[in-house]
Amino acid sequence: MNQNEKLKVIVKAADSKIADDIKVIKISDLTIISDYFVIADGSSVTQTKAIADEIEFKMKEAGVSPLRTEGYQGANWIILDYGDIVVHVFYKETRQFYNLERLWNDGEEIDVSTLL
Repeated sequence: MNQNEKLKVIVKAADSKIADDIKVIKISDLTIISDYFVIADGSSVTQTKAIADEIEFKMKEAGVSPLRTEGYQGANWIILDYGDIVVHVFYKETRQFYNLERLWNDGEEIDVSTLL
């Protein structure tokens, strides 16, 4: 499964759980951490968990398991690390506080509509 296919699965899964403000940022030219960040948020802890669960479920259906997951207990910031793609699912206020988009604003934002 190539990166674009993975991004499509992730974005569609997040969208299916009504994730807010989905962003895909290409960061491969800026860091060795990953090639892409996918950032989304939910308006409640329950929705945040549901978004992360759906992404993980759909990716496993596609044969890809995360290397690591973090944050399920508090569900304010859940991270699903797929190596080349790191997914950040935030509770809305937590996303506003950390503002990852500002920290990675040198990255290339990918038009999410091309992935839906």
